[in-house]
Amino acid sequence: MITTACGWTHVPRPRYCSASAPPIRWPAILAVVALPRRPTTAATTFLRFTRYRAVLSALKQALNEGHFVCVLEVVPQQSPSRLASLAQILQRGHLAGWPLLPAFADRVGLHSDLSPLEGADASGNPASSLLHFSGKDRERADLIRHIASMKAQGLNQLLLLSGDRLPGHHPGQKPVRYLESVPALQIAREQCPDWLLGAALNPFKYREEEGGAQYLKAQKKLLAGADFFTLQLGFDAAKHREAQTWMAAQPISRRMMACVMRLTEKRAAVLQNVPGIVVTDSMRELLSKEREVSPDYASARTLERMALQIVGLQWMGYAGVHVSGVHTLDELLALEQAITVQRDSVTSLADWHERWHASWQMPGASPVCFAPDTDAWEMGQSNVVATRSERLRYTLLSSVHEQFFNRTGWLGKAFGWTVSQPLWKSGVAARALHAVERTLKRPLVGCDTCGHCRLQDTLYVCPETCPKGLANGPCGGTRLNRCEFGDRECVHSVKYRIAKSVDQLPVLAHTLIPNIEAGNRHRSSWPEWFAVVDSTPEK
Repeated sequence: MITTACGWTHVPRPRYCSASAPPIRWPAILAVVALPRRPTTAATTFLRFTRYRAVLSALKQALNEGHFVCVLEVVPQQSPSRLASLAQILQRGHLAGWPLLPAFADRVGLHSDLSPLEGADASGNPASSLLHFSGKDRERADLIRHIASMKAQGLNQLLLLSGDRLPGHHPGQKPVRYLESVPALQIAREQCPDWLLGAALNPFKYREEEGGAQYLKAQKKLLAGADFFTLQLGFDAAKHREAQTWMAAQPISRRMMACVMRLTEKRAAVLQNVPGIVVTDSMRELLSKEREVSPDYASARTLERMALQIVGLQWMGYAGVHVSGVHTLDELLALEQAITVQRDSVTSLADWHERWHASWQMPGASPVCFAPDTDAWEMGQSNVVATRSERLRYTLLSSVHEQFFNRTGWLGKAFGWTVSQPLWKSGVAARALHAVERTLKRPLVGCDTCGHCRLQDTLYVCPETCPKGLANGPCGGTRLNRCEFGDRECVHSVKYRIAKSVDQLPVLAHTLIPNIEAGNRHRSSWPEWFAVVDSTPEK
């Protein structure tokens, strides 16, 4: 998620709260994402889309032509009333004049929920549907079957996610491995060169390690074939601008959408415990005080803020919004009315900033801060370094690797010749070699003998020590460098510190690490490492 997000330079700036007007922290962003005119009128945009729907989906058309689009996230449930409400919304087909398309979530609710394919089918299987694919507890074969089913139903738009914590997954018990988004994107792009493929980005990070690692992994997603990004739900406008700044600097630039939701007091209490979503205590305090005035007052304020955020995201240059928490046509129409009011009154991005921060103020309430603490990291800051023990460990392991696994050195050649003998390929000898490798490497790096060692590409921080087994970078669920599971520091934050300290950050941005299949695990990786590569050109 680098122009080298590798090359951070320290630009100290104070963190601001909503009680004061926000400083312009990156003047360049206004030149990139703020238009010198007001956005195209919604009605004009929608009419233009209807002309092309038979040829190209509205989402792809919007991304190609730079028009604003709304995606309604649906958690597919076996509920006749919910499906009936969805049918009404989809029949209307737009929000405030912008095209409105369904996106079916994957593995976020109960086990009894429908799959995205079943949800799309139950809603009439519209070709414009964006399907999510969560990689938790899945492998390559699962994705290929999913793609085949989509092709059979005429669907060709996919948002690929590693996925949040699988219910019942405890790291100390049987491991659960995730098909992470980077290799999933590669697989989907190989299978479907012309499909519209999306990926996720979570810019709402407030430590350098987790923020830098997010953007480094996003760069990998670009290389793997992502056509667009959807940002995780967040309310910090500074981080929305930060993500735009990062994307504008990439050699491969793609459009981005942002998740939005009406943040009520009740939802805030739930979301504060959802990994990767930042809802601060000061935000909750304001929502509570609004509720104390009256439920109607609180409802009006939360609706106004959601509409205002959508309008602001359009002014920032986002391709559209990923709308969550709208379940009925009445809710959609209320949101549409609020959007119309805000869109007609906001005259510039600077004007929007003033209105946005004013919407988070209330007499008697403390100033609202969107960062979880006062010492929050921002893009441009570069302060962290690896600890002495982290650097020493990297130096030791990289030296061992150079001696024993360099295919051109005499010691590497000797070791490679030994472990490449046919003796070690099966039976008792293969199991013995596996046991030796595991015995040596598990105390050193936490190795689970995946059968295809990736330590050289992960700064000798074993990806098997990530509860999800992610090798290419972090998921979106970290909080202040802590793992989503809460029992450790995110291993990718450690990896970032080491890479930065030894000038290896480009490795974390450019090396796409393939997924490990279950059938290849629990065997020695040494014979494969030294396997002779046939360099003879094909005839």
